[in-house]
Amino acid sequence: MSSFLQRLQAVNAPSIGLGCMNLSHGYGSMVPENRALRVLDEAFELGYRHFDTATLYGATVNERVVGRALEDKRDQLLLASKCGLAIDPESGKRVIDGRPDTLRKQCEASLERLRTDHLDLYYLHRMDRQVPIEESVGALGRLVEEGKIGGVGLSEISAATLRRAVAEYPIAAVQSEYSLWTRNPEIALLNACREAGTTLVAFSPLGRGFLAGAVNDPERLEEGDMRRNMPRFSAENYPHNQALFGHLAALAQALSVTPGQLALAWLKAKGGDIAPIPGTRSVDHMRENLAAETLVLDAATMTQLDTMMTPDQVAGARYSDAQQADIDTEEFSV
Repeated sequence: MSSFLQRLQAVNAPSIGLGCMNLSHGYGSMVPENRALRVLDEAFELGYRHFDTATLYGATVNERVVGRALEDKRDQLLLASKCGLAIDPESGKRVIDGRPDTLRKQCEASLERLRTDHLDLYYLHRMDRQVPIEESVGALGRLVEEGKIGGVGLSEISAATLRRAVAEYPIAAVQSEYSLWTRNPEIALLNACREAGTTLVAFSPLGRGFLAGAVNDPERLEEGDMRRNMPRFSAENYPHNQALFGHLAALAQALSVTPGQLALAWLKAKGGDIAPIPGTRSVDHMRENLAAETLVLDAATMTQLDTMMTPDQVAGARYSDAQQADIDTEEFSV
């Protein structure tokens, strides 16, 4: 069992965690702080014990609100954050910087914002192509040895990069987008994680709301919502993808579950070493998502789901060219 899964067990955590980004970043306007605090408090009461944030989200706002909400519960949960990708306060632009000194400074600042003396897991949010991965990972490894972080994580990296990283320092978890309609980890990364004893933490396991039926018309998404720039949500591609969702919705109805619960159960069935972290602003959706923890699918249902939304069926890439330039993951050939 990976060190990450052992930590989850130590706090009696369900395998489904909470991605906190939605509260402050990526989906239009931020949730007001008082409401965000209530949402995070309710998430804990519902049973969530794995909370994931990052320096990037809301230009540090997300870490601040997560720290304030969870400070008095710190010893009862697994707290993860990320470094190496931040908003420059002067230009307002995203900056990728994997230099050891930068990662150390960002970690110390994250600890202060999150009101804790250690993080259970700290990811390199994006690989800096100007810095060898071994240097970035080595710096994070030293933070483990100093007790500032419990484990080293990587995000949006390839199998080849993971193997290089593991040769430098053990990698507790890799965060990658994985869902019914984004199966890129199946190309090579999932096997590489298993070779290394590394947990795969699946972000956007509900396809950025698509697999939950939360996006009826992308044109009505709020300004600043990242999905407005994603090819799968474009006016050209979305009608085709919406038709694919209809098959998922029909199967979910036949099984008396929601499409989102079915999508999460499919992902969980792919292996006990996969930890989904769906994000949402809605307490009702948090409750719905966590209920998928106990949903078990039979072989016939898994076969049906396996043949839905395969890479050759989905219209549009998951990222725009500009977004794709910052990541290292394997892509299916078109």
